[in-house]
Amino acid sequence: MIHVDYDACDYCGACVGTCPEVVIHLLDAKLIVDNKGCTDCGICTYACPVEALALDKLVPGGAAKQGGRREVVV
Repeated sequence: MIHVDYDACDYCGACVGTCPEVVIHLLDAKLIVDNKGCTDCGICTYACPVEALALDKLVPGGAAKQGGRREVVV
């Protein structure tokens, strides 16, 4: 599940085009995430230039922020 830090998000849309499941959308200058279709791949977290996206938890094959860095768990 992806969490959005709306205070940090600048609504640039960088994450929108990177989501392979197409669950992230910009609508009326608001970021919308359909977490039902999210596979926790973490690609969007890498695309976000302001680190406003984070995974809910570490999952095998996913990514998460740890200690200010983004790491891939395998």
